[in-house]
Amino acid sequence: MAPRVPGNLRDTGIDRDVLLGLLLKVCYTSTQTSTELAAGRMLLPVPLIAELLEELRRENLVEILGSSGPLGFRFTLSQKGRDRALRAMEISGYVGPAPISLEAYTASVQHQAAARPPVAPEKIAESLAGMTLTDEARMLAGLAVTGNRSLFVYGPAGNGKTSIFLNLRKALTDGVWVPHCIAIDQQVIRIFDAQVHETLELPQQSVRSIDHRWVRIRPPLVVVGGELRLEDLDLAWSPSLRFYEAPIQLKSNCGILLIDDFGRQRIDARELLNRWIVPMEYHIDYLTLQTGQKICVPVRNLLMFATNLDPKDVTDPAFLRRMGYRLNLTSPTPEQYCAIFRRYAERYGILVEESLLQNLMDRYQRERRELRCSEPRDLIERMRDFSRYYDRPMEITPQTLDVAWRGFFGSI
Repeated sequence: MAPRVPGNLRDTGIDRDVLLGLLLKVCYTSTQTSTELAAGRMLLPVPLIAELLEELRRENLVEILGSSGPLGFRFTLSQKGRDRALRAMEISGYVGPAPISLEAYTASVQHQAAARPPVAPEKIAESLAGMTLTDEARMLAGLAVTGNRSLFVYGPAGNGKTSIFLNLRKALTDGVWVPHCIAIDQQVIRIFDAQVHETLELPQQSVRSIDHRWVRIRPPLVVVGGELRLEDLDLAWSPSLRFYEAPIQLKSNCGILLIDDFGRQRIDARELLNRWIVPMEYHIDYLTLQTGQKICVPVRNLLMFATNLDPKDVTDPAFLRRMGYRLNLTSPTPEQYCAIFRRYAERYGILVEESLLQNLMDRYQRERRELRCSEPRDLIERMRDFSRYYDRPMEITPQTLDVAWRGFFGSI
């Protein structure tokens, strides 16, 4: 599935004028450059850059300053070339790796999504091993991943909804390929984002044969919460840079897109749901360029929603019908809560006495508090704060638990 290095300019899939304009902009941002340096910035083979350079030389857009290697030259822009480069910068300020075509990107996303092997139940169990879940909850999460279907998780706050998604990513072990950017005519959309995508090292023996306009990454995980706006699902145009940033549904392709705290966004929940209907049902989306041109892009991610609100208040039947799976994470039973407490305490090498856990359950009942899966961690971490504050070995005792309880819940 690795993209192969282009053997000629036609193999790049990009219009020759786009590549010539990009090379002019690369030259414009340097006082002088060389064939090899330009190839390194555009991530194209040296022979292809040499061919583009020769065309620029014939049009008197560059001046050759001398040799830089077997196939390379040192060169700089002529005044005519600087004028042409400025016009190119006015159309698009993008300077960097050469783009790929939208068609190539679409084909790659569709192929990688279809070719991803099923995730075995053992792999799902391993990824969720740190969580106390029912067998049915594990199965539904695994079915969503294997079937590449959306997952809607709801239930009271603090019971592991977000943690399920963060841990499910561990089950996606095969790397995926994403391009640095794609081009539609002269317009560039940047896809690769170092803040979102975690690169994987390539085998040394395959480095020379791979098209380096593509990057090998871990399956991405993009998490958005209450800050999500409808604009975040559209192309983001930068007037200063004069190119587009891809929206979250493209950056998460072949990975996971989690919309956390669903229903608490700045926009109406149903308006957001309507925006997702086409991507969920047809695995495509329509985006609009500054020129008004609409483009069709692939959307092949594991779309996941998490909310602690009543689903009836934030969804409608049309949305739920298109949802792959629904999972209700209820509050833990006392047995599950105690298991979580013991497991978290074991991280610090501490065995918890059964009498302490029984007293803890009695206190929850006495104060009429609902159990939450996150609260064992919260209480134990506050007992750890206590031990560090007084510079003592960490202990889980009735006294330290009482301090942690009052510090976390307050007094009633």
